[in-house]
Amino acid sequence: MSDPSGARPAKFRALFLLLGLLMVAFGVIGAFLPIMPSTIFFIVAVWAFGRSSPKLETWLLDHPRFGPPLLRWQKHGAISPASKRLACAGIAFGYLVFFVTVGPDVWLALVVATFMLGCTVFILTRPSGVAG
Repeated sequence: MSDPSGARPAKFRALFLLLGLLMVAFGVIGAFLPIMPSTIFFIVAVWAFGRSSPKLETWLLDHPRFGPPLLRWQKHGAISPASKRLACAGIAFGYLVFFVTVGPDVWLALVVATFMLGCTVFILTRPSGVAG
């Protein structure tokens, strides 16, 4: 798919493989925790597997639950409207949890809000569908 595994030294393939496996673990956790994303971890996993294990890259892209959004992102940079809503709601909820539990100073609240707003803008400016 991305890069034949033989084109990289074995130590780099091993590091990419470990990174991919770690990202899959985070993605699975994120699929069950409402305040933790999952798709971004799977996107990184596909990228890492593309540099270490074409078999695992294919497995993830063909996965019935996680494959379609990954393919949409990989081929078109697209995020479905439902995923955008969930991501933005998760960001807002995450900020609320941060604000209530940490009680940050104004400067920290603004820095975190700016970062999260930047993430939200990025998500909302991605294509929603696939141009046919």
